[in-house]
Amino acid sequence: MIRINLLPSAKRKADIIPPVFIYGGIAAVLILILMIVGMFIINSRISGVQNEIAVKQQKLNQLKTKLEEVKNYERNNEEVRAKAEVIEKLKKNQVVPLRLLDEVSEMLPKGVWLTALLDKNGTISIDGYAYSNTELVSYVQNLKSSTYLTEVMLVESRQTEVGTYSIYKFKLQFRMKI
Repeated sequence: MIRINLLPSAKRKADIIPPVFIYGGIAAVLILILMIVGMFIINSRISGVQNEIAVKQQKLNQLKTKLEEVKNYERNNEEVRAKAEVIEKLKKNQVVPLRLLDEVSEMLPKGVWLTALLDKNGTISIDGYAYSNTELVSYVQNLKSSTYLTEVMLVESRQTEVGTYSIYKFKLQFRMKI
């Protein structure tokens, strides 16, 4: 006998997940993994760049200290040069007053004496007295013949009375060749 069961069977079909959802889930997981790996790569690059920045900053600080040392050296060197120039100038000018006094006193004839000798910006002024006008003229001529003195000029000459003596008070000006 043949039996035909027209009633629905008790077997139930399993719920099938559509393939779109399966592929989408796999794609989402792969994207999430790629994002995590990318994040680690970017973080490692960032830390590498930060390490480079720290090393270069340290080198920059070292170079700044060396630059400061160089500036201090240059400043000290310039100060030493300036001091050396002043010393050389003083040595050079040290001879000038000695030469001046030597020339002025060597050419001084008898009967002439000096009361003042002033130097203002290279112009030397002499004040003094002479017993006679000829001695004074002789002194001026002696100064004019000097190789170290220039522009010798008798500024003033006056006859004055000191006690019972008649003497000449004078002022001279000249320049010294350096």
